[in-house]
Amino acid sequence: MIEFMHSINFTQIFNWILIGLFIINFLLVLSIIFLERRTAMATWAWILVLFFIPIVGFIIYLLFGRTIYKQQIFKHEEFLPIIKKDVETQLEDLKDNSLSFGNPTINRHDQLARLLLNNNDSFITTHNDITLFTDGHNKFTQLKRDIMNAKHHIHVQYYIFKMDELGQSIYELLVEKQRQGVHVRILYDDLGSRTLYYQNFKELTKLGGQVERFFPSWFPIINTRMNHRNHRKIVVIDGIIGYVGGFNVGDEYLGTHKKFGYWRDNHLRITGETVRALQYRFTTDWNSHHKHRKLILDKNYCPEIQHAEHTRNITPIQIGTSGPDEPWEQIKYGYLKMITSAKQSVYIQTPYFIPDQSFLDAIKLVAMSGVEVNIMIPNKPDHPLVYWGTYYNVGELLDTNANIYIYEKGFLHAKTLVIDGEVSSIGTANFDNRSFALNFEINAFVYDKQLAEETLEAYEEDIKHSTKLTKEIYNERSFIIKCKEAIARLISPVL
Repeated sequence: MIEFMHSINFTQIFNWILIGLFIINFLLVLSIIFLERRTAMATWAWILVLFFIPIVGFIIYLLFGRTIYKQQIFKHEEFLPIIKKDVETQLEDLKDNSLSFGNPTINRHDQLARLLLNNNDSFITTHNDITLFTDGHNKFTQLKRDIMNAKHHIHVQYYIFKMDELGQSIYELLVEKQRQGVHVRILYDDLGSRTLYYQNFKELTKLGGQVERFFPSWFPIINTRMNHRNHRKIVVIDGIIGYVGGFNVGDEYLGTHKKFGYWRDNHLRITGETVRALQYRFTTDWNSHHKHRKLILDKNYCPEIQHAEHTRNITPIQIGTSGPDEPWEQIKYGYLKMITSAKQSVYIQTPYFIPDQSFLDAIKLVAMSGVEVNIMIPNKPDHPLVYWGTYYNVGELLDTNANIYIYEKGFLHAKTLVIDGEVSSIGTANFDNRSFALNFEINAFVYDKQLAEETLEAYEEDIKHSTKLTKEIYNERSFIIKCKEAIARLISPVL
């Protein structure tokens, strides 16, 4: 009798648990549909996850599904009124056709400039000198040289920072500069740099250097903000030198990883007025997570830029940023405007190509309108499902006569868009939903023929190490690959 009663109680408890899970799932579905800012595809994807795998789906949603739109992540900074004033002035001048940069490229693409001003407060800067790095050895050699020459401060922000041979060598330089009295601040993403701990920076912090994590996890392994990461890579030195692009800090970015081999990326070193925009972005990200000593910018952090004679005549740059806390997908809009404005050519390099349908339609539109479209992806996946989603999407574009290249030399990590051989976007944002809507990203939009030509020269060299994907090759893919593509396509809105 007692055993029977225990059996009834257990059955009742189990039933109540199932009912509770159903109610939670149902409430989550309602919140996704009515309260959260998502595309219809992403909404349906999460509904399927929650209904078909209720317990596991609930955990997945907690880790990956929650949005942070409208959360006050970034505090009000004292330099925001300065930015607003610059943006308003430039918008008025563009409206009156009185804003002249002496640069015909930006004059031809004034709508892109206006979009970034309106949508992203991306004020236009000029008198910039740019160096393009396509190889990790060259980039980090120059970065180390600039660190050694620093006089006042060094601000370092990376998604991935590893204490391997490369990371240790950079860290030792930073420790030495801190010892010399240079102010060193390091901000890294807690998930991207999950092998890092505060004790790794013990020597630096003892000397007065400062280190902070972005969206840190308070539980082992589990991070409740796993889906929203700071993917930006920024270095600012003395307020006069800035770095932005695709390279993280780790030995694999020097091409030493056995699986990926040579690492192909794009990164910019900038001197000139644009460094102020990079400084603003670093400061905003830093102050959002540093609770004790807020970084206050003064003339030492934002010095007046002296225009060197060797600086490129007029090189307008806008620094675009985006994140899940914003109502608009700013960098995606910048990409779309560039693509739809192209008259002659579009060149894209990306490790991940899983955009939404509007983006794919834009590319199809320009390709079928006679614009030469070139897209290059790697042949080595670092995230298998993402790769097969990428492969499916580029395969779909073959019917539009787009040129699709599979990079074979190593791993292609560059996030680059060049149109008409004169406007370039280089930065951290991939061509996928994660970069457009979920991660915090940063890109430089550059109106400069010389940089575009240098980038396209590197692209043409990459084509020599690539296989061109044709419809015949794509149609011969195996049944297993087709199945992988189908699965990746189904869940692509949440990848």
